Amino acid sequence: MRKLANSELNRKSVEDFKKADKTPVIIILDDIRSLHNIGSVFRTADAFLIEKIYLCGITATPPHKEIHKTALGATDTVAWEYQKNVTDVITSLKEDGAEVWAIEQVDNAIFLNDFTPEADKRYALVFGNEVKGVSQEAIKLCDGTIEIPQLGTKHSLNISVSTGIVVWDIFQKLQH
Repeated sequence: MRKLANSELNRKSVEDFKKADKTPVIIILDDIRSLHNIGSVFRTADAFLIEKIYLCGITATPPHKEIHKTALGATDTVAWEYQKNVTDVITSLKEDGAEVWAIEQVDNAIFLNDFTPEADKRYALVFGNEVKGVSQEAIKLCDGTIEIPQLGTKHSLNISVSTGIVVWDIFQKLQH
């Protein structure tokens, strides 16, 4: 085995990324405090050709050196938009035909391993604050909630880890 050089990975150029067909998934980040988490979500979105990221509430926006440290240029490829009010974004996306799902631990949540996305639908995924999670106000507007099964002693995962797990799972399910 030999580790591949970056030049051997055949990655898209920024122009090719922008022209490429996107995975029908939108990420909504609401009140995310950590600039490193925001940058990491941008990198995940780039890796899986995510359609767009909405940054809401106190979530910082590019350009910012702390976001750039983890995004490593993904803020130049992934479409993003800032909207102050997450509920306005959810309402607008639903009116535009997207199914909106909060990633949160609530009663009657669907475990991620049981969630089956449909190939002909667009999905928007709401990720909330590192401490408080997705607001109840936002949850009430969503079509449903998805929970990542966890077996340990901690109550939650880091927001960037949760985003990576959920986006990967939905991406690979849509590929089949």
